[in-house]
This record gives sequence, structure tokens and C-alpha cells, in this order.
Amino acid sequence: MFTSTFTFAKGEYDAEFFALDERIARIARAIPGYRGEEAWENPATGLISNVYYWDSMDALQQLMNHPSHREAKTAQARWLKGYQVVIAQVVRSYGDGGIAHPLNPQNAVPD
Repeated sequence: MFTSTFTFAKGEYDAEFFALDERIARIARAIPGYRGEEAWENPATGLISNVYYWDSMDALQQLMNHPSHREAKTAQARWLKGYQVVIAQVVRSYGDGGIAHPLNPQNAVPD
């Protein structure tokens, strides 16, 4: 299991940004091995983090190598004031089942 965390400072968004963002989201969700995502905003800094969960590095690589993702990476400076990506391997995940989470078996995205 892997996560990719995309943390960024918002800039000015336009229609092209929203269209590309939605296209990439649809592509990610269609990749076998995509488990789900979460988004967080830090009110103190204004930074936003999107955490994506993947069954394998191969699944994650499919998104990273997709032409739409590459297009967004090339054009990101038009819409963002900076970003950081962290790719991590999940060693363990647990909880009491009281909240929905992409790694809870009952919340798994169907193939």
C-alpha cells in the first residue's frame, strides 16, 4: 500500500484548471489499485493536502505517467504558488471503524 500526498498553496484557478483537475481525478479513480483519497486544509497556513491511497506503486505510476497528469505538472505554476509531493509506503493502518476511511475494508473502492 502506498500514499501520494500533494500539498500546495492555492493560486488563481481558471476554467482550464478545473477541467484538467476533474479529468485527472476521473483517471485516478479508474486505475485498478486506486483506494481513495482525502483532502485537508490548514487554516493557519492556507495550504491544502490531498492524500491518495494506492494498492501498489505500479498503480500510482500509472497516474504519474498519464499524459493529463504530466500536462498538469508542466502547467502547475499557472495555478499554484508552490507544491510538495510525498510518496510513502503504508506500514500499518488501523482504527476503531468509527469513521469512513479509504483503508477500511468496508470503504474500499470496487474494481
